[in-house]
Amino acid sequence: MVVNIRIGIVDDDALVRAGLRMMLASDSITIVGEAADGDEALALVSRERPDLLLLDIRMPNKDGIAVTRALRKQGDTTRVLVLTTFDTDELVIAALRNGANGFLLKDTEPADIVAAIHQTMQGQPALSPAATARLIAAVRDAPDDSVHRARTLLDTLTNRERDVALAIAKGRTNQQIAQELYISLTTVKTHISALFTKLYVTNRVEIARAIYDARVNDL
Repeated sequence: MVVNIRIGIVDDDALVRAGLRMMLASDSITIVGEAADGDEALALVSRERPDLLLLDIRMPNKDGIAVTRALRKQGDTTRVLVLTTFDTDELVIAALRNGANGFLLKDTEPADIVAAIHQTMQGQPALSPAATARLIAAVRDAPDDSVHRARTLLDTLTNRERDVALAIAKGRTNQQIAQELYISLTTVKTHISALFTKLYVTNRVEIARAIYDARVNDL
């Protein structure tokens, strides 16, 4: 498990920020700052360089999606874990498309939020069950041109790269992929780097999205 994760908390509700600070502070997590709106969030990232931003969506000035978009546009590698009370299809998809690494609801159990933080830092997608259901539904209803594009991209993969992509879509960790495919962790990471390039994605959630978009039958 990753230790000493430096986190920034962004929420316009001071009570929520206080509750998260009390809940998350531990030997493995350090809260490096708080922000009450999108502009403060960007300033926090610039000032403290946190490993992960626990980010609300609905806030004054810039919302959470705008913050995520701005971070990715400037090439910032801070991971973003959205934590919100809103779980509409549009928000889930918009957050992930703009570079969020995960999407959780605020009624998620504290232990599950902590687990999601560690999971995100390990490069694994962290999605609440509700968000996962909405993502799958959105992909299921995707127009045919989206399916065609996704399948065209998958056709560029080698058989082994496709196996790794399918395993990622099933939620497997790098260690699990290595064990299931009888390859080394280094080889798994090499294949994932190739997937980022060939599928034009930047994280594991987007790899899974490409697999779902293509409506692969192996899932």
